[in-house]
Order: sequence, then structure tokens, then C-alpha cells
Amino acid sequence: MKYDAINSQLFIKNRKNFMAQMKPNSLAVFNSNDIYPVSADSTLPFEQHRDIFFLSGVDQEESILILFPDCPKESLREVLFLRETNEHIAVWEGEKLTKEKALETNGIKNVHWLQDLEKVLAEMMALADTVYINTNEHYRANVETETREARFTKWLLNKYPAHSVAKSNPILQRLRSVKDPIEIDLIQKACDITEKGFRRVLDFVKPGVWEYEIEAEYIHEFIRNRSKKFAYTPIIASGNNANVLHYIENNQQCKAGDLILMDVGAEYANYSSDMSRTIPVSGRFTDRQKEVYNAVNRVKNDATKMLVPGTLWAEYHVEVGKLMTSELLGLGLLDKADVQNEDPNWPAYKKYFMHGTSHHMGLDTHDYGLLHEPMQANQVFTVEPGIYIPNEGFGIRLEDDVVIQETGEPFNLMRNIPIEADEIEDIMNK
Repeated sequence: MKYDAINSQLFIKNRKNFMAQMKPNSLAVFNSNDIYPVSADSTLPFEQHRDIFFLSGVDQEESILILFPDCPKESLREVLFLRETNEHIAVWEGEKLTKEKALETNGIKNVHWLQDLEKVLAEMMALADTVYINTNEHYRANVETETREARFTKWLLNKYPAHSVAKSNPILQRLRSVKDPIEIDLIQKACDITEKGFRRVLDFVKPGVWEYEIEAEYIHEFIRNRSKKFAYTPIIASGNNANVLHYIENNQQCKAGDLILMDVGAEYANYSSDMSRTIPVSGRFTDRQKEVYNAVNRVKNDATKMLVPGTLWAEYHVEVGKLMTSELLGLGLLDKADVQNEDPNWPAYKKYFMHGTSHHMGLDTHDYGLLHEPMQANQVFTVEPGIYIPNEGFGIRLEDDVVIQETGEPFNLMRNIPIEADEIEDIMNK
């Protein structure tokens, strides 16, 4: 792994918190992700299942974690199964976790090789009444591929049909949404790497560069700072491309006078950052561009102040809509009649700002978190309003990542990343 070792106390605490919410005499199973094939002998880069990583820190394939807090046999209360390593694997694939290294990583003392799974699991299941299965119930999830977790669940329930079944996901949604200080430090590290990339790009951009060249500048800076990749597919959208919300082609030339909307973020240790900035290709905003830019920035700043404990996500977005409506009226993009005659289910401001303002962020860019429950301290949210004006040939989105505090305004993890229009112009023209 490129990242520094994570304090094992994080994973010990996460397991303890999860097990505290399990039903009596139950066990829970968590699987690593598959390595997905492309064609011939090619595979996609491995990405660990975030849940087993959250609970164990294990960042390799073919790993299984079983938690059984009420097991009468103490040694079987936390069990980790790993693919057995040997000298041949070390030569061809590199270092894998040994039992000793796994203990150092996550504090789990009982580590078995994967070949012993069925024997040990049979002993555990004979002592358990309920088994927790791990399903993906994220509100944005749309999974068509059968995952390793899903295959294992199918096998498990077929082999042990008499057990009661419970879901891990509701517990994980709540636990993962509230960040430990160690996690916040890791997200801060991802944001700091993103800052380095952005500052590099501010020095690089000029009329005539290509969107993919900007993308390359980011990934260069990310990798040299121990990130393995973008946290999500980057958006580098110049001119009217910015009005396509998920534009990822990044294959057009940036022209003088245009703006570039960049929605990018580095990952670090599997934790995400998520930044949006909009900059002028020529190093200066036009008066109109700056007028719209400052309107978006005001909405972002005012929306951020609403992210406090007890806030409901749906009500928050209604209030942000009111802020945006006011700014759009001031920009002449809406008039009073538009607002008076609007459809409550699709307010007038949605013509220019059609997406949400905030989402949970952490191990996943769109992280776990139950949106119907009030916000809590130490949850991390994005704040990302935008105004998109195809008729004027540009769109603007600004986005920071913030941590909700017990009292007062959120803490901005991207506070050091330039965002004021004048500061961006000064840096680009220094």
C-alpha cells in the first residue's frame, strides 16, 4: 500500500461498536471484494470492500472477517481468514498479510488461512442463532454484478437454512457515517493531497491546454503524495461541457475566455476527498462570470452554516433552494413570476441548479449515512451548489468537505484550498 500504516485502535474500536449493536448469540460475516476481470488475463485494480476495511484494516483480496461476540469459545469471537501466503506468491504478487502482520494491523488474534474456513465456520454456526449478512443498501446503489459478498451469502444461507437472518447494513450506515478522529485525519490527508493537485493546476492552465492534460497534472501530484488514484472519475469540463453534470470525457481543448469546472479528489488509505473548483482559462473572470461565481460561493458559505447537529437533510435542501432562488433572482436568471408559478415538486431554481447540495463522505465518496436521521457531530459532508447556464456557455460549481461540530459552524477540511475569485486570479497571474 502507498499509505502509511493506520493506527489499529481505529479497527478495534469499530469492531467493538459494531458488535455492541448485534443481537444476542449472533455472528456477522464480511468479505473482501473480488478482483474483477477485464479480458484475457487482465484485471481491474483491486478495490477493497469498504466494510471489511472499516472493521479490520485488511486491504487485500480473498479475506473474510467473522464477528461472534457472544461465542462461548473466546478465541472465536473475532476471526479473520486470509489467503495463505508463501514464497511463490511473494515473488509473483508481492507481500501479503501474514498472521503476525494481520494482528499488528487490526488487533485480531485468531487468524486462519482461508482453506480452514468451512471447518471453523461450522463450529461457529453450531453455536449461533442468528447470522448477519452484509448487503449494499446505499440509496444510490445500483449493483448488476454479483459480488463476492453476494455469492458467499447465497452459499451461507443455503448451507445453514435454519438460522435467523439479520442485516449488517443499518448498523454500518450509522457507524460509518460518524467519523473517528483517526478517520478525519485520513480524510484531511486526502484533502491536502487534492490541494496540492489544484495548486499545480492553477500554475499550469492557459489557453490551448487540453482537459486531459489537466487531469494528468492532478494524478501526477496525487500519486507523488501517496494517493493511489482519483477518489472518483474526475470531471474536467471547459466551456459548455460544465453544463453536463457528469461529463468525464475530458477530451476538449480549453479556449481563452472560457471557464473550467473541475470536480476531482484524491483518495488516501481508501478515504475520499471531493472538491469542485471553477477557474478561468485565461486567468481572469469576466464581470458576468465573476458575478455568477460569487453568487455560487455565497450559497456555499451560507449552506455550510446550516450543517449542525439535528439538521434534517431534506429540510436543509429546501432552505438551500431558497438561498439559490434569491441569488438567481439577483442574477436576472429568474423573475418573480417564475417563482410565484413554480411547481413545488420542481422549484424554479432547479432550471439552473438541478442536483443536491450535500452528501455524506468518507470511505466512499458518496458515503454511508441514513438521510432520514438528524445530522450528528463528526459526520463529514460535501457542500456543492452550482449554477449552470448553457445559453451563456458556462457552468460553475464550488465544493468543499466539512466536518459537523458539536457546536458552531462545521470545520472545513478544504479551508486551505483557494476558492475566492480574486485569490484564484492572483495565483494564476503571479
